[in-house]
Amino acid sequence: MALPIFIAGSSGLILTLLLILLCMRSGCGIDWLQRPADWHHAHRGKVPRLGGLVLAAAFAAVEFGIATFYPELRASTPARNVIVFGSLAMFALGFWDDIRSLGASTKLLCQILIAATVCSCGVRIEILSLPLTTAPLQLGAWGPIVTVIWLVGLANLINLSDGLDGLAGGICFMLVVLMAVVGHQGGHFELLAWGMAGALAGFLWFNFPPARVYLGDGGAYFLGFQVGLYSIVNSHNGADFGALAAPLFVLALPVTDALLTILRRGLRGLPLFRPDRKHLHHRLLAVGVSPRKVLLLVYTLNLAFLLMALAAFWSHGKRVPGLLVLAALLLFACAGTFGFSRRWFAIHRVVRSSLRMRREIRYALSLTHWLELESRRHPGPAELWPGFVFAANKLGFASLKLTLEDEHRFWQRPTGPSGSARCRYDCPNGSYGSIEFTSPPCSLIGSRRARSCERDGECGGQFRGCLAEPRLFETISELLAEAWSRSAAGWSERRVPLRFDDREPQPPASKVAGSAQTAAMAKGVECLGQIGEA
Repeated sequence: MALPIFIAGSSGLILTLLLILLCMRSGCGIDWLQRPADWHHAHRGKVPRLGGLVLAAAFAAVEFGIATFYPELRASTPARNVIVFGSLAMFALGFWDDIRSLGASTKLLCQILIAATVCSCGVRIEILSLPLTTAPLQLGAWGPIVTVIWLVGLANLINLSDGLDGLAGGICFMLVVLMAVVGHQGGHFELLAWGMAGALAGFLWFNFPPARVYLGDGGAYFLGFQVGLYSIVNSHNGADFGALAAPLFVLALPVTDALLTILRRGLRGLPLFRPDRKHLHHRLLAVGVSPRKVLLLVYTLNLAFLLMALAAFWSHGKRVPGLLVLAALLLFACAGTFGFSRRWFAIHRVVRSSLRMRREIRYALSLTHWLELESRRHPGPAELWPGFVFAANKLGFASLKLTLEDEHRFWQRPTGPSGSARCRYDCPNGSYGSIEFTSPPCSLIGSRRARSCERDGECGGQFRGCLAEPRLFETISELLAEAWSRSAAGWSERRVPLRFDDREPQPPASKVAGSAQTAAMAKGVECLGQIGEA
């Protein structure tokens, strides 16, 4: 069996390298696979999202080779066609989103439909042999529900981790290696898993920071859904709990990140599916760790989790409780090393602070939604500027500055001193401009009397919400800047010049300076003063 494994892995590696090189040298996908940058992306320059397309092509080619040269092996694997076509359908959904954004609710609905279809074809979790129970748990009517949650959850966990060059690809490489080892026992998808491991190794050559190719939503959904299907088949529909739970150990970081993200957004009143730059890898970058060091740190930690996953599989799930405790201790140790766990133990303070921010954030969301609707009723930025000032005034900012290609406009509250903190956003797609906010001053912030801000009105301030509080100022300023960015994207689609004078710009004599400026205008945040302490 060693020779077929070597051939499958080598085929996936060579196919991926050749396809990516061919696409890059021909220019295919550089412009075609470009969608307007989302607010949470920090892309510089044009990097195509063709990783998922290449991986899907390698997947189909390896599967075709298995069907040609090892037909008896393919025929002995249950629900082979269901898994192949289900994975490709999930890729098609994500690939369409790479080309044109579908929206979170539409994607979730389509994911549920694909998972339910696969489940109706016989690939489902029917039984759970939990380690602390004497008899296996028959799921019955709950089986399809658990299966859909499992498949959709794994697909989105991989997509959630795809926020740093090489991160999702490296995690998926470890997952498919795990699935190949687990599948060796039952002979299920072993060759196909090794073929995908080789394909991911070739993809990581181009995806390691600085990335030249992105995985995209198509690749993330394709790989996550595929791993979920492998785990169900390899666990014999859930009978082997170790084989089913093993991928969760490799996904320990994405699972932790997802839980903390949902908790943070839920407490603060933010939409649960709203993308942002507050994930664990973003926080590591914010404290000064370079992207390559963050990636190597996550890889090292994931290798430890991979060993735990293998131990869970080899023990048939009996050691899962102890391994979960070990994984939790490892995560807490890492969090303590980087200072992330300082506030975790003060749960009452975190919850109280988040609930206090919730009211102001919900009010800000209503104003930003109104601003986006207003942008559809106005022909350009000049006409929307008064509405932008109105929203900033209502939210309590001290000043607002919007800079576009031709000029900048500035508003400042007529009464009171200048703001105590400043936050600047360079919007995606440099032509959208840059926005700068300042917060109202507050003598209580940073002092021992700062707890007085927890009760509205005691400071004698004009506003119910205190934007001088760093976390609230950062969150609301980002919401308002994001609303402007989406409004600008709508004008851009309608070919409206993003200029205050509303005239098409004349082509300059020399484009050297302009091209250099455009390359530098990626989404960035520069927060000074108290924001650095948030």
